Amino acid sequence: MSMAQEIDWTSAVVDASLDLHGAIVALDRVGLQILLMTDSEGYLLGTITDGDIRRALLRGSPLTTAARDVMHLTPMVVGPDLGRTAVLTLMQVNKIRQLPIISPEGRVVGLHLWDQVLAVPAHDNTVVLMAGGFGKRMMPYTETRPKPMLEVAGKPLLQHALERARADGFTRFLITLHYLPQVIQAHFGDGSAFDVEIDYVHEDTPLGTAGALSLIKDRPSVPMIVANGDILTDVRFSDMLEFHRQHGATATMAVREHEYHNPFGVVQTDGVNITAFEEKPVWRTKINAGLYVLNPEALDLLTPNSHCNMPTLFERIQAKASRTIVYPMHETWMDVGNPQDLLNANRAFD
Repeated sequence: MSMAQEIDWTSAVVDASLDLHGAIVALDRVGLQILLMTDSEGYLLGTITDGDIRRALLRGSPLTTAARDVMHLTPMVVGPDLGRTAVLTLMQVNKIRQLPIISPEGRVVGLHLWDQVLAVPAHDNTVVLMAGGFGKRMMPYTETRPKPMLEVAGKPLLQHALERARADGFTRFLITLHYLPQVIQAHFGDGSAFDVEIDYVHEDTPLGTAGALSLIKDRPSVPMIVANGDILTDVRFSDMLEFHRQHGATATMAVREHEYHNPFGVVQTDGVNITAFEEKPVWRTKINAGLYVLNPEALDLLTPNSHCNMPTLFERIQAKASRTIVYPMHETWMDVGNPQDLLNANRAFD
């Protein structure tokens, strides 16, 4: 469900033929501190707030003045695809408490209200945290604990991921286990200490990021979020989930832009002939960030107890002519894959 559908905004849509008295009555009735003035076809003409009417009355305008004469003709508006985080930032920076949502054609399709945007909606989607790896590159730190249980700022990596998702309204978690599973289960238990519900899936042998999902007994009825347990990120799963739904995808992969700075001058050739020079070029690629959204039907493409990595699952989904997309992320992201990464992560939290 999009934010445009979560609030009753239609009562704020009024015909532009109102006078100031009618606008005051409507504002009092609606209680949203804004009116969206439209024409007969629903196109936004302008907005009126309590402040607009107050300023008009202070200028001496009578109550019979046409509301369209004092309405704000160029209000800030957003499209229906803008995520919650961007909406929240836009409202905060511009110090506004109402933000109309407009279709590409200019029709009113919703209204963001500060209190509604600020509130954290509850999600019934399951968050799968992948924590079954050996963490061999982290030896000797991982001799007695799985890599996702290594601490950053006094908390295991896995706890950072769980708490951030919990703050975003997710309370159902599934943790995949293989190496030293008792360490993870002893720390998290059934999740009650973290105000969430936690179930576990045990891999007898490592099955890969996607293969572990084949062990899920009860197929979910809504999309699930899958996250590697050894990453730190500020990305909001709710924004990623909304993006996935809006684009009608079966599978979504979060990606980040990675830059590689070649320290040398590059010579381009055709045979032995020099065709061009490029001094210390920068190559930009999109890398897999280890965060995914999968529709329930994606699980049908997995064989129980068979190894499968996530790119392979995406290829299988594509082979079925289902849509796979990327979610471009720009938030903080750290892959804690070796001891230096762990040191850098702890320094970042100082």
